[in-house]
Amino acid sequence: MRLEHDFLGEIEVPDNVYYGVQTLRAMENFQITGQKLDSDFIDSMAMVKKAAAKANMATGRLDTIIGDAIVTAADEIISGKLHDQFCVDPIQGGAGTSVNMNMNEVLSNRALEIIGEKKGNYDRISPNNHTNMAQSTNDAFPTAIKVCTIRKGRTLVDALNNLAAALEKKGAEFKDVLKMGRTHLQDAVPITVGQEFAAYAASVRRGSQRVEEVLRRLLTVNMGATAVGTGLNAEPEYISEVARQLAEITHEPFITAENLVDATNNTDVFSDVSGALRTTALALIKIANDFRLMASGPRCGLNELDLPARQPGSSIMPGKVNPVIPEVLNQTCYQVIGNDLAVTMGVENGQFELNVMEPVMAFNIFNSITYLTNAVNTFNKLCVQGVNVKKEQCEKWLEGSVGIITALLPHIGYENSSMLAKEAYKTGRPVRELILAKKLLSKDAMDIILSPEEMTQPGIAGKKLVNM
Repeated sequence: MRLEHDFLGEIEVPDNVYYGVQTLRAMENFQITGQKLDSDFIDSMAMVKKAAAKANMATGRLDTIIGDAIVTAADEIISGKLHDQFCVDPIQGGAGTSVNMNMNEVLSNRALEIIGEKKGNYDRISPNNHTNMAQSTNDAFPTAIKVCTIRKGRTLVDALNNLAAALEKKGAEFKDVLKMGRTHLQDAVPITVGQEFAAYAASVRRGSQRVEEVLRRLLTVNMGATAVGTGLNAEPEYISEVARQLAEITHEPFITAENLVDATNNTDVFSDVSGALRTTALALIKIANDFRLMASGPRCGLNELDLPARQPGSSIMPGKVNPVIPEVLNQTCYQVIGNDLAVTMGVENGQFELNVMEPVMAFNIFNSITYLTNAVNTFNKLCVQGVNVKKEQCEKWLEGSVGIITALLPHIGYENSSMLAKEAYKTGRPVRELILAKKLLSKDAMDIILSPEEMTQPGIAGKKLVNM
């Protein structure tokens, strides 16, 4: 054991760990979720500390032996080492101070080892004086949130783009399959399955663009703002240099906020991010619901789509296969929407020069991006790429529907169309059969009007017949 102290008193710390007294206090105080810090967030926090150390060395304030050791320790963390040393709960009081000090202590103790000193020798390398130099939790923590959100967000954008591409590919595959379109869950007018899938792809691409756009808003950081945005204890040269160093380390064009007070006390950008995730989730729910409805049956439902069978669907009903992949996409999206409410409440509850609720914002944003990325990839690989269309079933519903009468309006008039619809509903006879029986159109004319190409494009189906 080694003895460490802060201004509250002394605590014994196991000598084989790299964290210190403030981390131990946080572990005791915040036993909330039972979860650890997000691995990407740990890396992002280390990147921020590395940028600060390099900037402080560049301005001449930080001794290069100490600074280089901190940078080396940060690089080790970024490479995946020492992640087991980050033990504080993601949801915590203190606006992220426990996360910041956990990182400061681990970096300092590992840096001490690197220069041949014992852990805990904070007179030589101090978590507060050296690793936290020219910083506050109030600038380092939100900056790390932004770094992490961008890194995670890139993976979500890739997942959404891949899903959109898969839907577009299926749209091309199903472009000639005509089916009955539905509004209000009732028969409407014909559409191709390819058109439906192309629309799904457009919705997903819009979600990808929405996330990309909001990620760009995170590139403005408040490093150098320190406690309340006034930059106390941070030299002007450091403020510009730390943003440059962060950009170089992350390969993202981070810049310093024009108004550091605003950037420190306002967190509305995190609401923007969470809102983009929520809206994208809503679009995905719609797609998943359509898949579930079109795959319903197989004997007593719509049975228009054949989804890949992933697992037996019942412990009691033999042969039952459920649409488990669209179902898990739905549930993931519900969780993202719930997380958004927590972020919204956190953003709402800032007071004066700081919003202390940033830990819950970060926790929910990180989870939402991770969950959504995993669910989108799962839906793409285990459902969309293997989906097939039941062409015969689509034709059966189409032929039995009264909805195709809409295409006949310009040719036989509204009164005749209404009469046909009424008789078709009453007798159950197909519309095509009634048209031929009443000699309203020839078979050749009807085939032209009711062809997939004519009924699913803008304009009058069979327009050339109208002009004859």
